Amino acid sequence: MAEKHKKTGSTSLRDLLRVPSGEPLDLSRNDSATTPGGPDGKAAGKAAMARIGGRLAGLQERLWAASTAGDRRRVLLVLQGMDTSGKGGTVKHVIGLLNPSGCRITAFKAPTAEERAHPFLWRVEKALPVPGELGIFDRSHYEDVLIARVRGLAPGPEINRRYEQINRFEKSLTDNGVTLVKCFLHISYEEQRRRLLRRLDEPEKHWKFAASDIDDRALWPAYQEAYEIAMERCGTSYAPWYLVPADRKWYRNWAVSALLLEHLQELDPRYPEADFDVAEYRKRLLGQS
Repeated sequence: MAEKHKKTGSTSLRDLLRVPSGEPLDLSRNDSATTPGGPDGKAAGKAAMARIGGRLAGLQERLWAASTAGDRRRVLLVLQGMDTSGKGGTVKHVIGLLNPSGCRITAFKAPTAEERAHPFLWRVEKALPVPGELGIFDRSHYEDVLIARVRGLAPGPEINRRYEQINRFEKSLTDNGVTLVKCFLHISYEEQRRRLLRRLDEPEKHWKFAASDIDDRALWPAYQEAYEIAMERCGTSYAPWYLVPADRKWYRNWAVSALLLEHLQELDPRYPEADFDVAEYRKRLLGQS
């Protein structure tokens, strides 16, 4: 699978981590502790993150600036993964590199009564980034084919229809200037146990723990299967999935940052040219007492 490769030559991280579209996926055969294409160890990873930060911030500013001249492009980072996989931590570390005024962060929880009264994509459409923004979804529309499948919250035929609805929805997004970066943060069963134990053993982390974490852990095989099906059914050429090994937090943060950097570099947003006479306004400014 993707994570067994090593970065060589001009191979991008996208190539290393992309889940092949439409092919069966077995998460148990993917090592969640490996570091494909990554720096040599935690210290090097943190140093690389610092270098990426400046480049990401510059590209983000250019994307926002371009939108003031009519550029409608934007980026949407979708983070999915089992409990404790680090969705919130990734948001903290990656968005910490950027200007928050150009970011739109949405953490999707269980739907409200109002949201349940609408089609499942309704609340997602309301949270989409506007032109120039970097949007981040901590969980997403995929919850409606993950939890809904595992917990039996919707009938099978309805869930099957949702995969196609998601594909059409994501195609409409990409057709309208949205670059989708969908990351599955892949942790192991044992690593999740360690992280949950830390939440129980350290009082300052008790707020992160919920009894439902243990209930969901008991359903691990069903969730793994649900993720495998979702990535197989909704991994497309225009919106592929990236399988990010997440047992090592430093690698997870670096990999998501590097994936964003590659996508923004490909977009190559430009500062707009001035629509006024720069020399004239400079002359007037210098002439003021």
